Amino acid sequence: MEVISFTALAAGLIIGLGAIGACIGIGIMGSKYLEAAARQPELMNELQTKMFLLAGLIDAAFIIGTGIALWFATANPFLAQIANLPK
Repeated sequence: MEVISFTALAAGLIIGLGAIGACIGIGIMGSKYLEAAARQPELMNELQTKMFLLAGLIDAAFIIGTGIALWFATANPFLAQIANLPK
C-alpha cells in the first residue's frame, strides 16, 4: 500500500472517531443536564449556560480534529520525507 492510502485511512479514522466521541459526549452531557434540571429547576438557567459552553468546546475539539485530518489529506507532510528515503 502507498502512503496516500494510509493517509486517507487515517483521515477517515480521525474524522469518524472524533464524530463518535463528540456525539456520545454531547448525549451524555444532555442527559445529565436534564437530570439536574429535573432535580433542581431553580438552577436551570445556570446549568443551561454551562451546558451550551461545554457543547461548544466538545464540538470545537471535533472540528479541530477534522481540520487536522483534512490538512493531512490535502497537504501531506509525510510524502516529502518518504521521497528522500533510500531505495
